[in-house]
Amino acid sequence: MMRLLTGTDTVTDSFEFEPRSIDAFGSTVIVEGCDQSRDISWIHAWTVDSHGIITQVREYFNTSLTVTHFGSSNKPVSVTGLHCPSVWESSLSNRVGKSVPGLVLAI
Repeated sequence: MMRLLTGTDTVTDSFEFEPRSIDAFGSTVIVEGCDQSRDISWIHAWTVDSHGIITQVREYFNTSLTVTHFGSSNKPVSVTGLHCPSVWESSLSNRVGKSVPGLVLAI
């Protein structure tokens, strides 16, 4: 995928980044979509600063993603026995017709 995104791939096919959903949680923006012709689902997690500038991008392909929120404390967090409710779950990974790994993104 990196070769396709950077233009070093010699294949002439294009990849469709058509968002199906966009959600925001504070400074994190989650964008989900899929390319049905390639059987690929994708999720972008952007971190946006107070001026609306994207400062970090995480991308996931053919992965089920659950976003959970730890809180705004700057103290170290022990996850032992801690319940972290999910605030968002991907919905398109099951549409690509294959089993995909699941990840948790803590914000």
